[in-house]
Formats: sequence, C-alpha cells, structure tokens
Amino acid sequence: MGEELKLLGAWGSPFSWRVEIALKMKGVKYEYSEEDILHNKSPALLKFNPVHKKVPVLIHNGKPIVESHVILEYIDETWKDNLILPRDPYKRAMARFWAKFLDEKCMQTLWKSCTSIGAEREKAHEEARLLLSTLEGELKGKKFFGGETVGFVDIMANFVGYWVGVIQEAVGADVLTEGEFPLLCKWAEEFQNRPVIKENLPPKDKFLAFFKVQAEMITSFYKNKREFWVFLGLWFDWVLCVCVMSFFAVIKVYSNGILGVCCFLIVIVRDNDESQFN
Repeated sequence: MGEELKLLGAWGSPFSWRVEIALKMKGVKYEYSEEDILHNKSPALLKFNPVHKKVPVLIHNGKPIVESHVILEYIDETWKDNLILPRDPYKRAMARFWAKFLDEKCMQTLWKSCTSIGAEREKAHEEARLLLSTLEGELKGKKFFGGETVGFVDIMANFVGYWVGVIQEAVGADVLTEGEFPLLCKWAEEFQNRPVIKENLPPKDKFLAFFKVQAEMITSFYKNKREFWVFLGLWFDWVLCVCVMSFFAVIKVYSNGILGVCCFLIVIVRDNDESQFN
C-alpha cells in the first residue's frame, strides 16, 4: 500500500502555496482539497486542525501536520531529494530566523501598507519600507535568499515575490518598487520565472479580481469607521455640553438655595439679638 498524502489548502493563500511549492520541488505526488476558509470550513479541516482551524494542513498517512513553516520542515525531513533547508547547522538556523522575520514582521505590515488608507497607510508604508530594506540587504551578492537556488526562505517569502505585486496593482499602492528595491524586484522576477513556480502560480486575473473586491470592502470599512468616529465625536460633544450646562444649572440652584438659607438664618439671628435687648 502506497503513501497517502493530502493537502487541505486555499487557492489564494500564500501559506498553502508554500506547501505546494515544496511538494512540487520534491516531485512528491499528493491529493489537493480546496477549502472555503471564509464561508464554509470543511469537517476535515475542523477535525485535522481543531486548534487554529486554518489552512494549510498536510495529512500524511492519516496524521495531520499544520503551520506552513512546520510542514516545510517536515517535507524536507521526510523526502530527502532536493533539500529545501541548508545542510549546514548555522545556515539552517539563519534560514529559520529569516522565515520568522518574514511571518512575524513583514507579512502583516505589507498587507496593511497596501490596504489601509490615509495616515494609517502612510505609517504602514514607512514601516514596510524599513522591513523591505532589511530584506534588500540580505539579498546582496545572491540570486536567491539561500544562494543560487530556491530554498526555504524564498518559499516562505513567496508573498513578497508574487502576492505583494498583485495586491499593489489591485489597490494602486507602490510599496515594493524597482527604483527603491532593485534586488528584491529582481529576486521576485527570478523567483516567478523558475519553472516549478511559474507553472503553479495562482491565475493573476483571478487574483486581481479577488483583491479588488477585498480592497473595496476594506475602503468601505475604513470609511464607515471614520464616519462612525465622527458621529461618536459629535455625540460626545453634545453629551459633554449637556452635562456642563446641567452642572452649572445645579450649581445655580444649589447656590440660590444656600443664599436663601443664609438670609433666613441672618433674619433669625437678628430677631434673636433684638429680642435680647428689648
């Protein structure tokens, strides 16, 4: 009986695509199952990844492996041909470091720099440029992050090599440009043109259409969010004004009451004094 290998993924997910690239590079045959992660997660996904309920999930002989970077290392250790990670322990450690940097620092910031608006976008742009400058420096003197061939870091950086360019085109952003980051742009071109990558890229037209819809939804969200805060600000100003007016009204009533009591006491005291002298 042969090995059973199944991948639960989503066509637009850079995380799923990492696993597909690795399996294609290794020449490993697998069954692919498309997941509707936004609207209808399958019973299999909920069963095999009950903690995060996310793709990708690689199921090898009935045993699930989750998290894309963990799956990549599992694939590399299970199928030895065409190694993805370097053999040298130090280089392996550095590859893991850059993979962590890409996931924890770059991905969310690049996404925000392409999809946020106004002052938030400008702030995200500056943060993204600093991160991209770091990646640009790591590519000096190298064709790929790992040297002359596509490796672990390149696969982990696939969202920079393909996704960012498509998202920029869809939303009209300009975070990753050839003028500012020539090495990264050249790397992205080389990465996309590798046969194993090029033959398995998600369709650009489908991708563009998808992200244009996402961009419109996000823009609408920010617009509604801004209008909500404007309304909330006006409402707060009105409430504050009413509270201040009420406060002074109470003070006035209270003051008048005290004044009346004082006058009443003065009259009583004066009457008592007069009665003592009569």
